[in-house]
Amino acid sequence: MNDAAPAPTPAPAPRRARVRAPELIGKGGWLNTGGKELSLAELRGRIVILDFWTFCCINCLHVLDELRELEEKHRDTVVIVGVHSPKFVHEAEHQAVVDAVERYGVEHPVLDDPELATWKQYAVRAWPTLVVIDPEGYVVAQHAGEGHAHAIERLVEELEAEHGAKGTLRRGDGPYVAPEPVATDLRFPGKAIALPSGNLLVSDTTRHQLVELGPDGEDVVRRIGGDGQFKEPQGLALLPDGKVVVADTVHHALRTFDPATGEIELLAGTGRQWWQGQPTSGPALDVDLSSPWDVAWWRGKVWIAMAGVHQLWTYDPETETVEVAAGTTNEGLVDGPGDEAWFAQPSGLAATEERLWVADSETSALRYVDPEGAVHTAVGTGLFDFGHRDGDAAQALLQHPLGVTALPDGSVAVADTYNHALRRYDPATGQVTTLATDLREPSDAVLVGDDIVVVESARHRLTRLRLPEEAVRVESVAHRTQRAATEVAPGRLQLDVVFQAPAGQKLDTRYGPSTRLLVSSTPPELLLTGEGTGTDLARELALNPEVTEGVLHVSAMAASCDDTASHSGSAAGANEYPACHMHQQDWGVPVRLVEGGTSRLPLVLAGMDPAEAS
Repeated sequence: MNDAAPAPTPAPAPRRARVRAPELIGKGGWLNTGGKELSLAELRGRIVILDFWTFCCINCLHVLDELRELEEKHRDTVVIVGVHSPKFVHEAEHQAVVDAVERYGVEHPVLDDPELATWKQYAVRAWPTLVVIDPEGYVVAQHAGEGHAHAIERLVEELEAEHGAKGTLRRGDGPYVAPEPVATDLRFPGKAIALPSGNLLVSDTTRHQLVELGPDGEDVVRRIGGDGQFKEPQGLALLPDGKVVVADTVHHALRTFDPATGEIELLAGTGRQWWQGQPTSGPALDVDLSSPWDVAWWRGKVWIAMAGVHQLWTYDPETETVEVAAGTTNEGLVDGPGDEAWFAQPSGLAATEERLWVADSETSALRYVDPEGAVHTAVGTGLFDFGHRDGDAAQALLQHPLGVTALPDGSVAVADTYNHALRRYDPATGQVTTLATDLREPSDAVLVGDDIVVVESARHRLTRLRLPEEAVRVESVAHRTQRAATEVAPGRLQLDVVFQAPAGQKLDTRYGPSTRLLVSSTPPELLLTGEGTGTDLARELALNPEVTEGVLHVSAMAASCDDTASHSGSAAGANEYPACHMHQQDWGVPVRLVEGGTSRLPLVLAGMDPAEAS
């Protein structure tokens, strides 16, 4: 029984801007629909969430995981459609998209859009981007980056109520049709190491297990951790005590596996994903991690390729602590002292006495850390240049490498994943060569005697190669990302990061400014003014008219909290500790300076750009 006076009726929410949703088109066709073509007309009456993703992008993989609970909870009203929009040439191959959909357990329809047709129709500028379409076929929200699942669920609930009352909501089963399962011993294996016994240990990523194989790399000796202990495990490293440290990637954790006893123990991580503002050092079991992709033992510590935040971390077994060793969380290719360097999804590690080699996948680069902790680039130029070109390292090209292996002569083998090749870089000569081709998405390699055993991830097997004395000759090819450059006018450019706090939330200003904006450029000469960090999400930039093209790097962050006072009868009834949420995204925007180009660059973090909405 409640005798309190009724709370005042809250003011009606402002009318949402609505833009008619463009049709979904893609030359690659549809996956997970049983061969059926879908259209927005067929989805009318359902709430449609478009997930613009590309399978190389770690942030896109995070969003796939964020959406799973919403997808299950609102299965009868919501249809999630993945729109696969490739960055790399390999990602435009249809079979590669088919593989990725299985590899990452995508359980909704996917449109394969190799030419970015739908991406352009929706004016998307970043991976990942989520677009919400109401049951009448209008775009009602757009969100870039991670951390938006809570806001989208709130919007979904509002749309369910609104369109349920109007009679425009249609409930029922969605169009998803599961593909037929395929039986193989391994399914999209990630990394491998040789055990002292002579057997090989492989991370069987899609099946969430480790698999121990015999010396031939084929006979299964045992499977480890099939009871939920691992989730998409990747990197493996043998420790001095004989245990193996495992990068338990989607659990955001490190675990150890003891081959002698079979015991598995948690080494680092809480199971939660690290977000900006959280601790970056401390007791290993108290600090959040973010998609650790590979591990290596170097100079008395476990080094961690923390792909989810573009950094390298370390675990110290003496103190049982973790800390950041290199990287700022900004995505790109910048060398220098560890605390100033930029990485882009470091995904492979290999240790020699004097160097920790790093396969930096999104910059298609081979990099290394020296004993003083400084970061250097051996091969690669940046986020948007890639290809298959041998020769002098200064002009050689890779395409999204995921693994690196130290060879006995001081050179390294690179698992050049999207080129389906094994490459070699020799520091003594500065030359890049090709060791083998016709592999299928190689993700790692391990030395076994005079042979090198390659993890052919998309062929679901290990392949043994004799290390060739002579390099394979390949036809050189260079690529740039298929994303069209934005044509901007030289001189003044107004940068507007659009952020509208989700319904029922407000900006969190309890501890100072709730937003942050970081702007830089490649080349640095592109920006005359406007570079640096600030708290305002709008900034005027000055572009150098003597630089004809480049990339603007924009990183934005906003914190919002549940506005509980607006849902209670008085401020006193509000929760003193409202739930708070972080929204963040990094954009790399290719630009071309032309007379008559745009003088405004809007980037939507959350909400709708007022200039686009009507």
